[in-house]
Formats: sequence, C-alpha cells, structure tokens
Amino acid sequence: MSHVYWILILNLWILKATSLQPGSRTVLREIGTGGSDPKDYGVELNATNFDGVLKDTPATYAIVEFFAHWCPACRNYKPHYENVARLFNGPDAVHPGIILMTRVDCALKINTGLCDKFSVSHYPMLFWGPPTKFSTGWKPNQEKSEICEVDNWRTAELLLNWINKQIGSSYGLDDEKFENEQLPSNISDPGQTAQAIFDVEEATAIAFDIILEQKMIKSKTRASLIKFLQLLVAHHPSQRCRKGSAEVLVNFDEFCPLDMWSSDKHDVPTSNLKEVLHDFQICGKEVPRGYWMFCHGSRNETRGFSCGLWVLMHSLSVRIEDGESQFAFTSICDFIHNFFICEECRQHFYEMCSRVTSPFKKSRDFALWLWSAHNEVNERLMKEEASLKTGDPKFPKTIWPPKQLCPSCYHLQGPKDKGTNQIDWDQNEVFKLLMSYYGNTLISLYKGKGVLADGRTNATLDDLVTSTNAVVVPIGAAFAIAIASCMFGALACYWRSRQKSRKPRRSWN
Repeated sequence: MSHVYWILILNLWILKATSLQPGSRTVLREIGTGGSDPKDYGVELNATNFDGVLKDTPATYAIVEFFAHWCPACRNYKPHYENVARLFNGPDAVHPGIILMTRVDCALKINTGLCDKFSVSHYPMLFWGPPTKFSTGWKPNQEKSEICEVDNWRTAELLLNWINKQIGSSYGLDDEKFENEQLPSNISDPGQTAQAIFDVEEATAIAFDIILEQKMIKSKTRASLIKFLQLLVAHHPSQRCRKGSAEVLVNFDEFCPLDMWSSDKHDVPTSNLKEVLHDFQICGKEVPRGYWMFCHGSRNETRGFSCGLWVLMHSLSVRIEDGESQFAFTSICDFIHNFFICEECRQHFYEMCSRVTSPFKKSRDFALWLWSAHNEVNERLMKEEASLKTGDPKFPKTIWPPKQLCPSCYHLQGPKDKGTNQIDWDQNEVFKLLMSYYGNTLISLYKGKGVLADGRTNATLDDLVTSTNAVVVPIGAAFAIAIASCMFGALACYWRSRQKSRKPRRSWN
C-alpha cells in the first residue's frame, strides 16, 4: 500500500513540475484566475428564433456554425470561433454591424429539423451568406444559392482570412476597438455609413422617450411637436418610423387634447401620457437596441444620441422639396429649442436659427445652412473639448467634410486649425455630397434588406402614410405648407372617425 502511495505522490510532483514549465498550457492556466468562462460572443440560436434573429439583424452578412456540444472537435474550435466573433458581435464589437456570427447546437432535439434543413453532415459545419437568405436552408450542389459553406475555418486566422476574401476587407485578430487611420472608418466607408439608418431610428425613439420621461409636452410646446411629427411622417428615412409618427400624429388630439391645460395651470402632470404613447412604439418594437453602430464612441459618454440626432436632421434636410424648406427650418429649430435638454447646446442652436433673417425658398439652401450650423457647433466643441480634455480621442470633432473625403468640396487648402468660415468651399460639391451621404447611401443597406418596403402593417395606416406624403409635401411656396397642415388635420380626423365607427372608442384612462 505504501508503495502505491509513493508512486501517486511522485506522479503528482511530476505533473506539478511540468505545469510550471515556461510555455506549458494546463487547464488551470487556460481558465485563468477570474473564476469564470471567457465571454461568449457567438450568438446561440435555436429553431424557435433562428429565422427571426437573422431576418431582423442590421448586419450585412451572417455566419452560422452548426455544432454538437458533445463533440470534442467543436469544443476545441469554439475559442477560435469566439476570437473572430468578438470583432463583429455585441456592443463592444471592433467592427460592429457587418457580420452576425451565430451558433446552433445540433445535439439538441429542438434543432434536429433545422440542422437537417442545412444538410449538416459533420461537426462543426459553417455557412456564410446574407442573413435574410438563411430561411431557405442549404443543400449540397444547390444552384443559385446565396448561402455557401465556409471551407477554410479550422483556426481563427484561417476563418478571418476567408472572411476578408469574401468582402474585400483586411481585418486582423489584433484589431482594437475604434482604431482609425486618417479618417474614421465610419466616415469613409459607404457600407458603415449605411449603418447609420439604424442609429437614426434609435435616436428618434430615444428623443421621443426623453420627451415623455421629462413631461415636456405642454401647452406652449404642443404645436412644435406636431410640426416635427409632420416632418417625420413625410420624410423620415425609415418607413417604420414614418408609420409610427403617423399613428402618434393621427391620435394626438385624443391623448393630448388642447383643453388638457386649464388657463391657470402651465405645467400639467401627464401621468398617463407616457404609458399611452409608449404603446405606439414610434419606430417599431425592435427599436431602440441599446447600442450604436455608425455613431458609436470610444467612451460611453461620447457620440451616440447626439450623433444620431444630427444624422436624422441632415437626412430630413436632403429629402424635403423646395416649398417645404422654411417649414422644415422652423420645425427643426422649434423642436431643438423646446425638446433638446442640453441647455448650452439648445441655446447655441436656437441662436443660430435666430440669425436667419430671410425665409428659405430652396431645399438646397436649408441643407447647406444645417451643414454650416453643424460645423459651427463642432468648432465650438473642438475648442472646449481641447481645453477640458473631454473629447472622444478616437473621434475628435472636425470640420466636415474633411478633404480626404471630398477633395472637390475645397477650392483652396483644406482645414488645418481653420474655422469653416475661413475655408473656400465649393458649395455645389458640398451639396452633392450631402445628398449622397445622407440620402442614397444612408438608406442603401436598409432598402436592400426590404425594410423601407415592408408592408406588414395595417393597410389603413399605409394609406395614411401615402396620403400624408401627398398632402404634407406640397410643391410650391411656404404658404402651401400651412394649407397642407390643415388638410392633414382634416385627414387625421376623417381617419380617426372611420376607426371609431369600426370599433369601440379607445379609453386613455
């Protein structure tokens, strides 16, 4: 017995000595001292949520790994897969919004049919393609399928190299979050610029939430909110935000009537208003998501909402007609003045609005004014952030567009410690860039995914959105806007009366 005992002691001593050798990789060393498993970045899917998640993701591409939890090769491959997934998945992604990396456990009975749908013949097995195309499944030797099998994936390096070849990128495993060269990638890359559409939706939803949280709908602000909602109904780049804004606008008199304020009260508690309005979900049930894509900052307190709100305003400015330019100007100015709760920013923006002495007659003039105002804001913040060291080190405030992005926008040398007023701009070229950047590029990815053309909502509301575009978007002088607003109110009342005749009156108590 003692002989066996000493043999066990000797084996344990040898094992310990081996584990202490330089470069050895024991189980304890791999687990580390944190006491918990490394963070999983690959999104676990199953048969119940597979189609829904892949359909709703804003990512351009997706990878699905089919595996079995009992498979040793799958367990050994998981760290490689997670090493690549951390680049693309989650709010801390290095390159967010481009690829959604997911995993499906074929050893679970719930996924048997799903794995059969993809003809899974070995583990792990990886597939690549546009997210919305995965609902059709995959068969070997299938022709004209946009889903393909990943054939070089056995290490993180090989998988990332395969991805780079597919999309013409040069991502590396050592990439750090928000690493930039001459230009932030989200400014120079049209693919990432297109991701801003999701941030515009999120900013719209957050702005609406702030208005409700702060109880900012009052007798003196009510009209400005209605005007801004009219602008969103006609020209928001997202159809689901247009539809949500239309529903709020159509029912506005019902849940926020003019007589809710008595003559002797200026601030009325709106305890039920928040609950009522939240039912409308102004940009759909999936918004906001809680993280930013185009507007991400390297710090939690930078960019985000303010960036998304600027993109929203610019996108509105390039979608209006000439006859709406003054209406859009006053709507945006009044909205910021009444509902933007950063006091210094609010005052500065309204002061810029107050400097405008002549009505806008051309949409081009309004778009260029908003561009110039944005640069003026950036100039002020550049100086303040430089002195206080509060700016985002990876996304410093700049005069836009930088010369690298639009050389033709400059007649002379680009800005180097110069203000926007000191630059000899070619405003025709600037306007072309604004139209492209905040117009076609912004909605290109979104349109390709079919979100703008989604007709799944109530047909009556669809008709309302179509009619609203015809009524609130006049072709003529600013006077026509006022007439259009009256017509919209009549249309809203007519639509609401039809709804009431079809179902019992909705109670807001």
